[in-house]
Amino acid sequence: MTLQPNEPLSNLRDEAAAKLKLHFDHDQPLSAAAPGRVNLIGEHIDYCDGFVLPLAIERYIVVAAALNGRNEVRLRSENQPEAVISLEEKMTLSEPKWANYIRGVIHGFQERGHTIPGFDACFVSNVPTGGGLSSSAALECAVATLLEALLDTTLPTKEKALLAQKAEHDFAGVPCGIMDQFASAFGQKDHLVLIDCQNGEPEMVPFNNPELEIIIANTCVSHDLSDGGYAARRKDTEDGLAAVNKQSWRDVTMAEVEAAKEAMGDRVFRRSRHVVSEIERTAVAAECFKTSDYANIGQLMKASHDSLRDDFEVSCPELDLMVSIAEEIGLEGGVLGSRMTGGGFGGSTVTLCRKDKARDIATIMHEKYQEKTSITPEIFSTRPAQGAHQL
Repeated sequence: MTLQPNEPLSNLRDEAAAKLKLHFDHDQPLSAAAPGRVNLIGEHIDYCDGFVLPLAIERYIVVAAALNGRNEVRLRSENQPEAVISLEEKMTLSEPKWANYIRGVIHGFQERGHTIPGFDACFVSNVPTGGGLSSSAALECAVATLLEALLDTTLPTKEKALLAQKAEHDFAGVPCGIMDQFASAFGQKDHLVLIDCQNGEPEMVPFNNPELEIIIANTCVSHDLSDGGYAARRKDTEDGLAAVNKQSWRDVTMAEVEAAKEAMGDRVFRRSRHVVSEIERTAVAAECFKTSDYANIGQLMKASHDSLRDDFEVSCPELDLMVSIAEEIGLEGGVLGSRMTGGGFGGSTVTLCRKDKARDIATIMHEKYQEKTSITPEIFSTRPAQGAHQL
């Protein structure tokens, strides 16, 4: 099946509850869910005070849990070793590594003065891992939402998202921006989440045209240069900002970047040109959605991909191929726009399309990509989904 279906959330809830019964013999669990996310436009500018425009996707991590009367947390997740977290000691990094995300969230609640009761929990997920769809943020936000239920408390959504982000920083060693956790926590049905990364405030942008859908195509490749490549590009943006002698990229114009070209050198100049142009593209795209001006969004997505490929150099042949296949299908075939999404060097593309053409588009993308790469991609469609919530 070339367009993978999205399993109903109720099925995931029931599966998690069944696993909790099987492994720990609990009935009537508390359950929470949090979605992965995809970014429609606004790439590699979250750490440059830019705008990002993600959405929560219809793929979730669900956790079912019950109090166990012990002073420990026992965790089970498919294809992962069982984890036991002692509540008698300070939270520190430990084995198995996957449980560090949960340790980080527990630590965040403890820092806020909450006493965490012992509980057992089982996780199920249909968020693809390794596709750049933020399964880690979904895990953190699902656990935070579960702890709200166990403690009978409610954190402000922004505080919960920042708690989850800090868990990833401190317990997973990933210096992520705010986009992933904000999208998973703030997501709303039929809305995109425009995040101002300068002031940390989200704004809901309507995505209410029922005729539109979003196709996510995981290329199923990941190139090794991503670790050092990310840090090097972040340094380039810092050098570019220093060259124009400004405190924030939001205050930089393209004319100022052009004027500093010689001082920057070619590479830093191209990185800087991407930052300034992508900030503008994302702001314009948000306005297009607000005014239902869908005709221009495709061009903005194309310009974004071209800039990420040529100026920021974070694309790869597989991403370029998947985007070119979508572009060849074109408006007549139902494609409004397509681009790489996420950090790059592999991962996924995002394609805005007509809902009635989604299956045909996915079939063509699947077949042509597989034909040229001998790699079987993972392709599914989504509309903006509800963020983290109790079930």
